Amino acid sequence: MIKKKILLPIDKYLLWVVLILLGIGLLSLSSASTVLSYQRFGNNYYFFLRQIFFGVIPGLILMYIFSRIDYHRWQKWIPLLVLVGIGLLVAVLIPKIGFEAGGARRWINFGAFLFQPAEFVKLVMILYLASWYDKRQHHVHDLYFGFLPSLAIVGVVAGLIILQPDIGTMLVLAAIAAAMFFIGGVRMRYIYASAAAAILALWLVIKAAPYRVSRFLAFLDPSADTRGISYQINQALLAIGSGGLWGEGFGQSRQKYSYLPEPIGDSIFAIMSEELGFIRISLILLLFSFFAIRGYKIARNSPDTFGRLVAGGITSWLLFQTLINIGGITGLIPLTGIPLTFISYGSTSLALSLASVGILLNISRYTHEKI
Repeated sequence: MIKKKILLPIDKYLLWVVLILLGIGLLSLSSASTVLSYQRFGNNYYFFLRQIFFGVIPGLILMYIFSRIDYHRWQKWIPLLVLVGIGLLVAVLIPKIGFEAGGARRWINFGAFLFQPAEFVKLVMILYLASWYDKRQHHVHDLYFGFLPSLAIVGVVAGLIILQPDIGTMLVLAAIAAAMFFIGGVRMRYIYASAAAAILALWLVIKAAPYRVSRFLAFLDPSADTRGISYQINQALLAIGSGGLWGEGFGQSRQKYSYLPEPIGDSIFAIMSEELGFIRISLILLLFSFFAIRGYKIARNSPDTFGRLVAGGITSWLLFQTLINIGGITGLIPLTGIPLTFISYGSTSLALSLASVGILLNISRYTHEKI
């Protein structure tokens, strides 16, 4: 008689830290979105309710379902997922299919629901790269049979994302790929060469669009043109500085009153800092750090290469996205339109982030030692 393998419980520490961050995100959004919601829709809680019904509820359902699915099963679906992901990125660029806002074409309109394919593709690329290096462990150091084919797929996807245009998401994708190349055992000289080529390509992309040059100039000198190119970063820094140690109090932000652009998106960290202050924000950053520690620990203790790469890729994705958002809004790096993980408004991003956590939780059930 074959004895059925007994699986470990999911990593409850990881689950709880995600749920706590999700709760903080909903509270922060309920405050940051009130003014914008009322101005546009006459309802203080429009964005908050949409986040719950189109982001939180679907995301939690997907997280539960994915936590119950053996992560190995994803491998047989990867070719189809890659084709669907690339097809959706192409569809976004087609008039009357892709939805355009703010000069960018990043969404597909499904009636009351906007779907952002680039968020889906992040997870697909993680699964693809994990499967590629799992099946080609003997060619991991080979330039032509191991590294270049996987880099080519990443390059195609990155190019389609740039056409939207969405430089922030492209940077997150590049960071995910670099992390997975490293975890997968690719020779460092290949990674360095790819990074140099990517930096050159990014420089050319920035030079090709005046508004990107303006953002870079605002990063170099935030005091230049404070009513123009440097307006958002100056208003963000003003909000962060106004918070002091303990903040102005929940719901008491002044910058959300049409002073700070994108208060529910890439600027939400500034609103949180203004209301909560340095001490409380530091505790939230510790929660993100704890999430990263648990995620990478799951990756380290995964029983096989595929699990290690998927866990490492998902953790790197959500961590890098957080770092890029916070780095941009605090002036440490050029400002990009990237959501703050588990917190910013965006139903597709939130739902797929939670779904990815479900896969991470499933991998934790197969770890070879208690984590």
